[in-house]
Amino acid sequence: MPRTLAPGQRSRIHVLDVDTGEDRIVHESSEVLYEAPNWALDGAALILNGDGHLFRLDVEGGRPLRIDLGDLAPLNNDHVLDPDGVHIYVSAEDGHIHRAPLAGGGGVQITQDDGLLHFLHGVSPDGATLLYTGVQRTADGSWMPPNLFALPASGGESVQLTDDEFPDDGPEHSPDGTWIYFNSERARTALGQAQLFRMRPDGAGAEQLTDDERVNWFPHLSPDGERLAHISFPPGTEGHPADLPVILRLSAADGSGQRDLVHLDGGQGTINVNSWAPDSRRLAYVDYPTGG
Repeated sequence: MPRTLAPGQRSRIHVLDVDTGEDRIVHESSEVLYEAPNWALDGAALILNGDGHLFRLDVEGGRPLRIDLGDLAPLNNDHVLDPDGVHIYVSAEDGHIHRAPLAGGGGVQITQDDGLLHFLHGVSPDGATLLYTGVQRTADGSWMPPNLFALPASGGESVQLTDDEFPDDGPEHSPDGTWIYFNSERARTALGQAQLFRMRPDGAGAEQLTDDERVNWFPHLSPDGERLAHISFPPGTEGHPADLPVILRLSAADGSGQRDLVHLDGGQGTINVNSWAPDSRRLAYVDYPTGG
């Protein structure tokens, strides 16, 4: 079921200038829990999900306008624009990844019925390859640790990129296609302690980028490839839950020079997908405050 707001809670869609610190609320809602903004390629609008649907929001303000995707199953908060600027890839509650026109219309299922739940996170710069997190249930109904996969954007067989006992998640290509950035618990000292990594597109040559007491998720490189944004959860957090005091952080592409951008109430839904504007200066995010 799509997430909903708690009594007295709001979802606020922000656009943050990471150079000047200007933080502008583009839209605020006490009715719809909006999540996971990414930018239209012309920089004029944000694409978000809410109530299981996809929405388009002008960055200058106004109300989010629903994109009609026909009878597609309700969406979760994993969606990535096709580099063609005409289509979008989305993850749905049927466990599959679909491709649909941004202008609206029915979607086409991309993933196969291979026993996995498929959570989309990235598309290669040339539009040829999707990256997703795959999760499988065991015979007793428990979840196995998620692994990372690559899939032809046109459909077909997936290639497994990671295979270990530690959860891996949030894979995205670098803008030049030479790296895949992701978060993983493979270096953890406590359950749930994810850090940021990058590896080559074939899964080799993994490098650790962060190493601190906090729980770091969803690395997003700016389109110019120079800056890395991620969300940092409090120590001891397991997974990437909602409604926690979290920090958006910025660093160089190799993880060095890390600094805090903003402290907020959020987590799940704040920046699950790449939220950088085409200008590599502005970052969109969602927070979920309660009270006044």
